[in-house]
Amino acid sequence: MLNWLLALFDSKEKHPDMKKFLIVGLGNIGDKYKNTRHNIGFKILDHFAKSEDLIFEDNKLGATTMYRLKGRSFILLKPSTYMNLSGKSVKYWLQKENISLENLLVITDDLNLPFGSIRLKTKGSDGGHNGLKDLQDKLQTTKYNRFRFGISDDFSKGRQVDYVLGEWTNEEESKLIERLDTSVEVIKSFGLAGMSNTMNEFNGK
Repeated sequence: MLNWLLALFDSKEKHPDMKKFLIVGLGNIGDKYKNTRHNIGFKILDHFAKSEDLIFEDNKLGATTMYRLKGRSFILLKPSTYMNLSGKSVKYWLQKENISLENLLVITDDLNLPFGSIRLKTKGSDGGHNGLKDLQDKLQTTKYNRFRFGISDDFSKGRQVDYVLGEWTNEEESKLIERLDTSVEVIKSFGLAGMSNTMNEFNGK
């Protein structure tokens, strides 16, 4: 009997919980970054939390909260490592919560997409994004789900950093609410319907 129980425990340790999902919003901590384009990952998760009356708590390497829906558990994570070291936080929480890599969704800004557009992918390069670059390094793979939110490339030559770390314009702010609502639906669909169905439903919207 004891051996059977030990084997069962060992099996649970080795095999990730397929109904648990890690949703990571990339961004930088601190008030000066709060409303910047680079922090859209944080902004989407904050909107999710507000819409579902969730409260983030400061934990090791990030602020987290949990949302449950139809037998699924969504752990929302805002890394506290700053953008360029995001991989450290993600790797820690994947291991801590015993979550499969296929149940990871990383939300990031993308200069190559029009403002507010959504592009979901199951793999790809870092595209010059430092947060994704560190994720690839720490996870040792480019095969992880990412949710790219378009911030457009409406900046003059040599002003990319200022643009990315700049705040949303009033016009962008007025259009963001609807896009944030859609982003919340993307996250829920990822857990309930899977990545493939979610891509079919939301890519290009």
